[in-house]
Amino acid sequence: MFLRRLTRWQAEQQREVMANLYMECHGLDGPGGGAARKAFLERFERHVQEPDFDMVTANSGAVLAGCLYGFRAERGGTLADALRNILPAEAAAHAGAGRLFVITELMVVPEYRRLGVATRLRDLLLSRHTTDVIVAATPPGAAHEVLRAWSYAKLGELTSPPREAWLGPGPG
Repeated sequence: MFLRRLTRWQAEQQREVMANLYMECHGLDGPGGGAARKAFLERFERHVQEPDFDMVTANSGAVLAGCLYGFRAERGGTLADALRNILPAEAAAHAGAGRLFVITELMVVPEYRRLGVATRLRDLLLSRHTTDVIVAATPPGAAHEVLRAWSYAKLGELTSPPREAWLGPGPG
């Protein structure tokens, strides 16, 4: 398994590939998947522009096996404000100081799940971020199994788009 960090520019260039991965990971390849793909691409385009956007991919040979990305949530930003209302007081204080990193997408294709791919992606992604609070705000679904395994605690639900918020155990 080869892990690779992508620059913002590389991520933007790979947007269609990421949309394909999203569709495969969420089982949305059938009829009616066009709206989900479009919504993902719109979110992805916004996320790539966020401060400290960071993305890592996992490849097995020519197969894109997974991807994990996130960014530092800006004080006063929509996501930071939504999370502030559900974070514990100490975490909210750190978040208010701009020390909040949000994992916004975790995707591993089904045949590579339970092989440690997501954990390796997380370790590489977070290796260069010095934030005090790590939150995963991911679509409801398979990701919460791995978040539990990482000792993340579910905080609650976010809307528009629907997301589950999970508080990570913190750095190191």
